[in-house]
Amino acid sequence: MKTILLAALMTLMAAEAQAISRYDPTRMSCGRVQATIASQGAVILRYQSTRVPGLPLYDRYVKDERFCNMGEVRARAYVPSADAKSCPVFICERPEYNRHFRRRFLQNSD
Repeated sequence: MKTILLAALMTLMAAEAQAISRYDPTRMSCGRVQATIASQGAVILRYQSTRVPGLPLYDRYVKDERFCNMGEVRARAYVPSADAKSCPVFICERPEYNRHFRRRFLQNSD
């Protein structure tokens, strides 16, 4: 019984260590936001929408593609910070492979 309890406790401690940190970028300078992402690898940034009052926005921001899921790539994104309206950061997203094909197809169909 003690072994099972100890194993369950160790599992909970490991799960807490894997938790991702959450920050409000509007309370940090742009440099601090970028440094926090660089030091932790991946963080969640949560802030209020400027277009829709009261709407919270959040996403997972990463240092590089090692922190993305398989099949995802790093893409540029922007978040508000205390000293800049558009602080450049990176998110993970699935690439749209046929985007260039559609552009060529639509341009040549004229």
